Amino acid sequence: MKKTIYLAAIALLCMSCESFLDTENLTKKDTTTFPVAETDADQMVTGVYATLSMAVSSPQTSYFYAAELASDERFGGGGHNDKAFTSLDHLMTVGPDAHRPFWEARYKGIFRANTALSTLDNCEAGEALLNRYKGESHFLRAFFYHELAEMFGEVPLVLTTLPANQPRAAADLIYGQIAYDLKQAINLLPADRYNNVESGHATKWAAEALMARVFLFYTGFYGKTELPLGNGEGENASSVSKSEVTSWIDDCINNSGHKLLDDFRSLWPYSNPYTAAEYDYVKDLYDSGQTWKDGSENTEHVFVVKASNMANWGTIIGFSNQYVLHFGLRGSSSNGNEDTFPFGRGWGAGPVNSTLWTEWGQAEPEDMRCKASILNVDTDVTKFEYGADNQIEETGFWQKKYISIRAHDPEGNLRTSFSSLMWKNNDDFQLRQVQDLIVIRFADVLLMQSELKENAEGLNKVRARAKLPSAVYSLETLKKERRFELAFEGRRWADIRRWGDAPALLGKQVGVDIYNRGVRDKMKNFGTGYTARYNETQGFFPIPQSEIDLSDGVLQQSPGWGTEAQFQGW
Repeated sequence: MKKTIYLAAIALLCMSCESFLDTENLTKKDTTTFPVAETDADQMVTGVYATLSMAVSSPQTSYFYAAELASDERFGGGGHNDKAFTSLDHLMTVGPDAHRPFWEARYKGIFRANTALSTLDNCEAGEALLNRYKGESHFLRAFFYHELAEMFGEVPLVLTTLPANQPRAAADLIYGQIAYDLKQAINLLPADRYNNVESGHATKWAAEALMARVFLFYTGFYGKTELPLGNGEGENASSVSKSEVTSWIDDCINNSGHKLLDDFRSLWPYSNPYTAAEYDYVKDLYDSGQTWKDGSENTEHVFVVKASNMANWGTIIGFSNQYVLHFGLRGSSSNGNEDTFPFGRGWGAGPVNSTLWTEWGQAEPEDMRCKASILNVDTDVTKFEYGADNQIEETGFWQKKYISIRAHDPEGNLRTSFSSLMWKNNDDFQLRQVQDLIVIRFADVLLMQSELKENAEGLNKVRARAKLPSAVYSLETLKKERRFELAFEGRRWADIRRWGDAPALLGKQVGVDIYNRGVRDKMKNFGTGYTARYNETQGFFPIPQSEIDLSDGVLQQSPGWGTEAQFQGW
């Protein structure tokens, strides 16, 4: 059963403060009375986790969403008036506060982690338990800053619970803090095998894997050989070396208990037991008992953001996976219904760039992951309607990893989500998306090991699962393998940026065949164009203007986000 991180006492964390970075008090309790008991500590750390779901409530403002649509794998899509979607693809914006909900969610998480780390020692709990809570808090703070730094670049580095009006910190300081927090998490979290830890909680192994991810991005994007450690300068400065990161990634692989699932298709909900019996593409998985694995049953989940069946309009809709809703097929009499079974309806964001389908087939014609990852409406569904509900930037290709999945009930009625059968709840296509968001998958860990060691050991384990022959290591082989294995999982954007490939790859999107409201068209440049917009912004997104105003000018906007970045639409 899926274990849901509960909400009890989320609001017990914040002290009274009405200033920069949204650190206001939400209850009458403060750190003089809370936390004291072991249950208080549990509630406090739960409150840090809860901010993960807050970010999912407004997915189009988040880093995962921006990274998906800005990459060369997908276009913006959505309806003709969904300019927030299409603007992301073109590295432009529709308003001064386009990313404010995500910014606020991440800084709320940081504030709560700061509060936890400054007060957990007040609790009457055993050392081992307190170390685990501290380790989880360090991990989460590192994760929050990791996403902020990849999305916005230099951001305020807030490490206390005191009111703060801080300018943007240098990248070295931010990444030094991320590395410090991750090293603390590695040292504090127990070396328990992953399946002895509740799904959705940070582990030692997740911290080791995130350290490798951060190291590869920082050293690649900023042209460095080591990752700063801590926020010290001069004689207090330290660093994390490639050999240290490699030893941690080896530890994760050898001792975590994580492993690849036998079948790549079992990772994705279209193979769930309520759907697979009728979906010919995965019926063999149903017959062999290898249907979709969720929660702790999935040996490949290193860290996930939990989703559940508990979302409702009165709490946090982010308890459901809102990315699944946004990336579903834009509805019509055909789309999202029996004609496209099992793929359901949504907002039509993120059509797949057809270039990916073509290049994948040319590079690896026998790679089963291509069809397992991409829906081709010309061959994979009974009928598909282009231009449904004014859909734009449509290609005929959709990703299959995060998309609404339907199922029939015992009476033969088509339910809007398989989860209504799994959880015996009401059928609501907007709120019943229970698929966890995978932040770190074990296949990624193996590929990072190959990249760090510059050998094909981990890479070939991933290829073997896809029934592909072994390959000789090269950076180009590694790039291709990451592109195909991790497509639509939020990592392509960071990869092409750290490798220096983004300007050229983004420019190749111009001229790709698309449909706008059912009419053939071609993708084109907006503003100064894909390549120029990347060079102007370096792939960073705009800091919310309201935060700049709140800081009274202490916080400065990122380069490239003046009036020229306003997206007017097709």
